[in-house]
Amino acid sequence: HVQLVESGGGSVQAGGSLRLSCAASGRTYIKWCMGWFREVPGKEREAIATIDSSGITAYADSLEGRFTISKDNDKNILYLQMDHLEVEDTALYRCGASWDVTAPAYLGRIAYPWSGYWGEGTQVTVS
Repeated sequence: HVQLVESGGGSVQAGGSLRLSCAASGRTYIKWCMGWFREVPGKEREAIATIDSSGITAYADSLEGRFTISKDNDKNILYLQMDHLEVEDTALYRCGASWDVTAPAYLGRIAYPWSGYWGEGTQVTVS
């Protein structure tokens, strides 16, 4: 079991940047694969990026280049650096964690409730 708490969201102008954080607590000694996805009401959840315990990453094709995922293993914090933000990036950003899965595989399932644990999310609004 792991608890995930996101932070760092807010309002930003188009073209700006934000860095989101996801603090993990609980059974952090497990080699979790973690990642980010986003939600917009009326749309399907969209996977963004994942990173496994050894640092291997996977990205959604449409977002790689503007978004960068990273992790501080000592602090058990997951990050998402978002640059060149667009109005279309407005969403609730949530982090997730799963185990016994590779980063690419988790990218394909993170947006589904059965995939593992989710945080409550942090809102990003781009105008």
